[in-house]
Amino acid sequence: MNNLFRRACLTRELGQGSGVLRLILASTSPRRADLLRESGISFHVERPEVEEWAAADFPEVSPGDLARVNARRKAKAVAERHPDKPVLAADTLVVCESRVLGKPADEKMAEQMLGWLSGRTHEVITATVLILPGGKKTREAVVRTRVKFRNLGLEDVRSYLRDVEVLDKAGAYALQDGGDRIVEQVEGSRSNVIGLPMETVLPWCEDLVAEEPLP
Repeated sequence: MNNLFRRACLTRELGQGSGVLRLILASTSPRRADLLRESGISFHVERPEVEEWAAADFPEVSPGDLARVNARRKAKAVAERHPDKPVLAADTLVVCESRVLGKPADEKMAEQMLGWLSGRTHEVITATVLILPGGKKTREAVVRTRVKFRNLGLEDVRSYLRDVEVLDKAGAYALQDGGDRIVEQVEGSRSNVIGLPMETVLPWCEDLVAEEPLP
């Protein structure tokens, strides 16, 4: 069975909500939920109820490690409440010239972030963690995507902010929501920029359905 056909079969099985999977997404991000839903994966959402560690509080920690720690904490918080279910969590950071950009606190900060990213290439880092039932096995990955912004004037930035809600988005933008207005080029996984690298997550879900042992 070739990989594409196998994936199609397994995705249909995931969509039927089999007892093997019934994934819990430890995130209230509508974008991550949309990516799973569009892939036909059966899941439900549960808020992790943990405070994310901020880069400013841990300057000695690399962005990739920081995202991984945040994703682990989210997954663990939900897995402790549902030890018999697989739990998926993720954390996304935007890094430009060693500066880590999280979610803007307000529109003024969002405007500053987009102005800083204008004309520059930055990196979107998403750490993803899957805790299997029983909590004894996990899968983790940190995926990086390079994104180049167009040269934006102040009115370009303000126009984008008028049309797109960005306060819940790292880096103050959404690739899937008017991204062509501000993004010139994407090198790597586009779903990673949106918040969940499906090229990584789908094979994990296939393993769950197929009941293949993890290495």
